[in-house]
Amino acid sequence: MAQDKGVLIDLTKCIGCGSCTVACKLWNKVEFNEKAPMVGTGAKLNDKNWTVVERREAVTRQGEPVYRYVKQQCMHCKDPACVSACFSRALQKDENGAVVYYPDLCVGCRYCMVACPFDVPKYEWEKALPLVAKCQMCATRLAKGASPACVDVCPTGAMTFGNSDELLQTAKSIVANDNKYIKHIYGAKEIGGTNWLYISDVNFVELGFKTDMEDVSPVTYTRGLLSAVPFLAVTWGVFLTAMALYSRRRRKLEGKKGDSDDEE
Repeated sequence: MAQDKGVLIDLTKCIGCGSCTVACKLWNKVEFNEKAPMVGTGAKLNDKNWTVVERREAVTRQGEPVYRYVKQQCMHCKDPACVSACFSRALQKDENGAVVYYPDLCVGCRYCMVACPFDVPKYEWEKALPLVAKCQMCATRLAKGASPACVDVCPTGAMTFGNSDELLQTAKSIVANDNKYIKHIYGAKEIGGTNWLYISDVNFVELGFKTDMEDVSPVTYTRGLLSAVPFLAVTWGVFLTAMALYSRRRRKLEGKKGDSDDEE
């Protein structure tokens, strides 16, 4: 059985160069948007930015003001709430642990956006036929044994790719043996664990991380509810499947119309 893959990010090594954000766009063929900065103060995830590096002001444990750069992307949860919420199966966790989005199955219900505790999935509000956009952890690269594009180009080694469980043990060893790190591995326990982990010398709350999360996935609660109403779940699933087929057909028709307009 394949093990979940993951990435360990050492925030003390990130210099905010933005190489990872460019690599993400190039590999995934996502267009650049000058109005949506990928790096710096105010950099935020959106439908065009699947990963960003935000510049944050913080204070060390010694009371010294510092700047830290925080890379953000999908956390690829061990038990993803977005997958549980998606009745049309547009979101699925693959054998390598990547939470992958399949646009042809999406009906645009946006339940994944509500379910995600990290506020990761974004909606293409400006499009006539919008879809959801998020980091895929370069799932096609993982399937071939390669690391995500963002990891490959990091010049400082701030990101380490490998088996998720092994990375957790590496992180534990680092924070236990180096006093500059706080004794908290972000993603080790949050909502049941994530495949992207962070270590830092600054408290995560100061860096904008959500630190008030439970140690179990939200799916733990919703799974029991859905099992109690199987008829509703099946009926809703059939409805969303029909909507998915309708949406797919509509996109094809829009595409054909666009081609005919170009010919004129």
